[in-house]
Amino acid sequence: MLLMILLGAAFFAGIGALTSLRVLREYERAIVFRLGRARKQALGPGLVLMLPFGIDRSTVVDTRTKVIQIPPQEVITRDNISIGVDAVVYIEISSPMDAILRVEQYLPATLQLAATTLRSIIGRMELDEVLAKRAEINTEVQEILEARVEQWGVNITAVEIKDISLPAEMKRAMARQAEAERERRAKIIMSEGELQAAQRLAEAARLMSADPAALQLRLYQTMVEVASQPNMTIVLPVPIELLAGGNPAAAAQAAQAAVNAAVNAASALAAGATNARQLSSAAPPAEATATDALKTLLAEPKADAKVPR
Repeated sequence: MLLMILLGAAFFAGIGALTSLRVLREYERAIVFRLGRARKQALGPGLVLMLPFGIDRSTVVDTRTKVIQIPPQEVITRDNISIGVDAVVYIEISSPMDAILRVEQYLPATLQLAATTLRSIIGRMELDEVLAKRAEINTEVQEILEARVEQWGVNITAVEIKDISLPAEMKRAMARQAEAERERRAKIIMSEGELQAAQRLAEAARLMSADPAALQLRLYQTMVEVASQPNMTIVLPVPIELLAGGNPAAAAQAAQAAVNAAVNAASALAAGATNARQLSSAAPPAEATATDALKTLLAEPKADAKVPR
């Protein structure tokens, strides 16, 4: 009988010893409750000894970095535009004791707090600010979350906005705005180029006006450039003042003479064209004249032809 008691005691002692031992991984910490009261420090990693038979009960906390996916949030910006925003939050447990004792479930609590904070911050901004200041939004959300979840033993390592979805009408409007902006920049650049070209041309004109030979050399250079192209007709404008020797009165007379010569040449060309049309209408066609001559030759009797008997 005594042997049976000893064997039973040894059996229960072995079971208690086995149930009191627990191995924790490097990233795990155990919060031990002894008869309902939490011990002062978390246990682990490695081999952990606890009292058996339900005296010590443990809750294991994973201290690795966790990723919390914030579902898409429908937010109305300050300029009354509805957009969808989704983000991710990276957290790690800095105090396993606080993560278990101060909040019921730290992951859902952090998720809800991050979603409401993101909606609140974006709701105070306009659409252009939301699109242009993602980094500032991430930093502000992270700072607010860190101040709120620090008492839970949770550390916010990063907050990143994944995507900002816009309505189709807003996308088309933004595309039109971007196209108009590009056209405006192109016109500004073109006008600036024309202004610079005009300034350079004015400076070149001032330099050439100081030395008339420079203008003549420029004319020769232009002739060389034009002559390099095949099938080109070169028209050289000659100033009237050059023909008149610099005399304004003589220049005016030469200009009037040139105009009169041009008028006379045009009248002569018009008269010549009229005469040519009249001659062409009065003269018989060449084919008809040749045919009549052939018929006349065939109709005339030959003088030396013999008359048949």
